[in-house]
Amino acid sequence: MLKIAYHPIYKHELKEGHRFPMEKYDLLPQQLLYEGTCKEDNFFTPEIADKSHFLTVHDSDYFSDLVNGTLSQKAARKIGFPLSETLIKREMIIADGTIKASEFALKNGIAMNIAGGTHHAFSNRGEAFCMLNDQAIGAKYLQNKGLVNKVLMIDLDVHQGNGTAEIFKNDATVFTFSMHGKSNYPFKKEISDLDIAIENDAKDLEYLSILKETLPKLIQQEKPDFIYYLCGVDVLETDKLGKISLTINGCKERDRFVLQTCFKNKIPVMCSMGGGYSPDIKTIVNAHANTFRLAQELYF
Repeated sequence: MLKIAYHPIYKHELKEGHRFPMEKYDLLPQQLLYEGTCKEDNFFTPEIADKSHFLTVHDSDYFSDLVNGTLSQKAARKIGFPLSETLIKREMIIADGTIKASEFALKNGIAMNIAGGTHHAFSNRGEAFCMLNDQAIGAKYLQNKGLVNKVLMIDLDVHQGNGTAEIFKNDATVFTFSMHGKSNYPFKKEISDLDIAIENDAKDLEYLSILKETLPKLIQQEKPDFIYYLCGVDVLETDKLGKISLTINGCKERDRFVLQTCFKNKIPVMCSMGGGYSPDIKTIVNAHANTFRLAQELYF
């Protein structure tokens, strides 16, 4: 059975006018239930993860300042959200969702988190709506439990996974692969194990050709026994913050290829949803829902 992390806190209300589309976190499970892609028992409710899991990835001083509300104003501004106790709690619950979904993926081949993909969270700071790097935390959890050895991070959000690259820059057990917009945020890129910068306005054929040429070779080379997939839908041509021009079908084919590749190679995969900022919320929800539809189609 496909297991999906979801908590009502995912849709944390921000100040009016904030551009982050938090409503998608409620609308997506509603859509999946309405259309019959999922049932209530597909969903599980994460909790606040144990502090020890965060400290495998994040600096203790940064984590302490974050949870105690003692971050400097400069550090808080870089995160971009109006920080609150509830927002920090939300981030810690998202990380637990990814940890638990990682365990479900080992059992079932695949599992999902409605939220997550907080790849701009560095070991010692937050950036761009990201405070705690959920997939990095999940990877170290599995490794420290002796459940997996080599992890591959596949980050196909339109923005480079700069925090993830920094966290694992000296860790040969986690290979970081980021395929992102060349001229998009972050404007100062970190160095992943493999970065592929995509030119502005790249369309389906160009984008998918690069991905299909790269991913099978990468899996053959690295031989991971677990994959984290950050499947942001900010690669869409309608996205306000992206500069890549995939259609809805192109984005779906991206997900199909990644999930088929994981399935064919019998490598468990855990998916976090990442970004999506199209003006019409229905476009965001539909693009994200395609990932869940494909997971059900291919695995169950």
